[in-house]
Amino acid sequence: MKKIMLTAAAVLAFAFSNAQETKFGVKAGLNLANLTGDYDGASSLIGFHVGGFAEIKLTDKFAIQPELLYSAQGAKIEQTFFDESFEFDTKLNYLNIPVLAKYYITEGFSVEAGPQVGFLLSAKEDGEDAKDYYKSVDFGFNVGAGYNFTENLSVGLRYTIGLSSIADVPDSEEGFEDFDVSDIDVKNSVFALSVGYKF
Repeated sequence: MKKIMLTAAAVLAFAFSNAQETKFGVKAGLNLANLTGDYDGASSLIGFHVGGFAEIKLTDKFAIQPELLYSAQGAKIEQTFFDESFEFDTKLNYLNIPVLAKYYITEGFSVEAGPQVGFLLSAKEDGEDAKDYYKSVDFGFNVGAGYNFTENLSVGLRYTIGLSSIADVPDSEEGFEDFDVSDIDVKNSVFALSVGYKF
């Protein structure tokens, strides 16, 4: 995972040094987030994202786009214990840093892909703090597409698949003493629809 991020940093440094044109912008939109893997009873939770980006044009067709985004993620959870059902929201807030390779198929339409690192800012389950049960860093990979309505206004659709488990159950947690918590596999999954504005 570190190799992926180091490669992304090297690509970013190369892009800035060879840029034909760089535009900065802001973006915001909705997330349809979920948790996959060993989290039984998880379903989609609506969140949002907001932040900024730089589009570094290397050629007319190809660009590198690093971003800095606040992203509200998580899932709705429904579980049953002893014939009694419980429903609650798991809300995970991240500072995400994706670095995307962007290719313009036409002047307005583009496709994109690239790695992402996310830093957990807060975690709540049923309104209670749960940050101790989630890893502070998350790695993901993005694929998506976008369309520029004008030179400034654009819309984008993106899917982020988690590459690493975010579960971090303390070894001393009651009921987990004889269980290898490293085997727990819970990953982020996020569809994002956004509107962007370049300056």
